[in-house]
Amino acid sequence: MLVLAHISDLHLDGTERATRRAERVRDLLWGLPGPVDALLVTGDIADHGTEAEYEEAARLLGLRGAGAPFPVLTCPGNHDSRGPYRKALLGVPAAEGPVNSAQVFDDAAVLMCDSSVPGRDEGELDAGTYAWIEETLDELGGELPVLLAFHHPPVALHHPLPDAYRLGRPAALAALLERRPEIAGLITGHAHTPAATTFAGRPLAVGPGVTWTLRLPWEGEQVADREAPPGLAFHVLDDEGRLTSHFRVVP
Repeated sequence: MLVLAHISDLHLDGTERATRRAERVRDLLWGLPGPVDALLVTGDIADHGTEAEYEEAARLLGLRGAGAPFPVLTCPGNHDSRGPYRKALLGVPAAEGPVNSAQVFDDAAVLMCDSSVPGRDEGELDAGTYAWIEETLDELGGELPVLLAFHHPPVALHHPLPDAYRLGRPAALAALLERRPEIAGLITGHAHTPAATTFAGRPLAVGPGVTWTLRLPWEGEQVADREAPPGLAFHVLDDEGRLTSHFRVVP
């Protein structure tokens, strides 16, 4: 069984508000009394994509100094910038090209995929990323259930803002899922609202935002609820390959 804590859309921008909201979530996660296998962060970690924002994120997420009590897995969002992200958050040389990585656990694997498109708000998994996914799955040999994590949801969530900037070419992702039964589910962010749905017959869990919460059309005209508490999720991938998601807010 794999247990993932999941946060998204911190939008760290150097302001006290953004920092404090992220710290509240971090403090709750670091203080959990029970076991969590990893923390997954699905993009828009920085608001402007600057090195200073990623340096703060690295400190908050335990990637520098006092370490996190479990692995921290990240993938970029549309507000992130690949060069500073690599250099200041991951501590590797700045470079262009998608930031993709994999984490293999005893009972499952998580593939963090880069759906960002530099200079655009909508997302896409490019040909290189699809090739990397296929190669990684081949290396795993189909022996473990796999979760794919990326920023942009591939389906409509019934709000005009996230629906205008979702993942492009969803048919390519659906074709991948049809070929690869070991992919047990998809985990995304971007929409600033907790949501659970399906895509191509697989569960799709959308994480809530840390910085603000999306008001759905029937909840009012103002899009961003900046007074709502930060949100997080816990995803459980059990021994039968079933994904279960629980959503929480941080008072």
